[in-house]
Amino acid sequence: MSSAEHPAVARRVAVVALTGGIASGKGAVSERLEARGAALLDADRIARDLVRPGLPALAEIVDVFGAHALLSSGDLDRAGMRERIFADPVARSRLESILHPRVRAALRDGVRDCTATYCVLVIPLLTDVRQDYDFVDRVLVVDVSPSVQKHRLMLRDRCASEAASAMIAAQAPRAARLAIADDVIDNDGDRSMLDAPLARLHELYVQIGTRATA
Repeated sequence: MSSAEHPAVARRVAVVALTGGIASGKGAVSERLEARGAALLDADRIARDLVRPGLPALAEIVDVFGAHALLSSGDLDRAGMRERIFADPVARSRLESILHPRVRAALRDGVRDCTATYCVLVIPLLTDVRQDYDFVDRVLVVDVSPSVQKHRLMLRDRCASEAASAMIAAQAPRAARLAIADDVIDNDGDRSMLDAPLARLHELYVQIGTRATA
């Protein structure tokens, strides 16, 4: 898809959307691609920046969810909101409707300003919103088996088995992520095993980005 079809992006780079389930290893993959020269844009980091005190997104969240969405400092009560949207799909949808358009716009702006050969957009919820990212060239899914994912999540968050299972179940199914993938990284093993397949993908993305600049 050419940049002429999306003048708001006006890009001359390859755009790779990176996604995966919770505790799948998206950070390890994105860090390695960034070390090879990719530009990195993280949807979660952007979302955190968007809800700083005084910004419109936070004001809209307060309008929708009430003042108890804030800590006494005026910052968003992230833990409280996370617990609330986990238990209430309607609340989750409302929060996403506030943040997602802003995150998408920020990612488009980042792609427009990118000077690297290719740009990696880390979008954990891409499976749910793939249709909104028509400026993405490739989707890279970090895949792990359910047992490995649950084990890593329990270690990372120090949570019980039941809590880990509930967090995994709240996300899009593994099959749905794989269904939108152009490229898949198997991350069941040691992190050092990521290096060889990522080297191959890096070369592919550089080739795509080089063609985009021609």
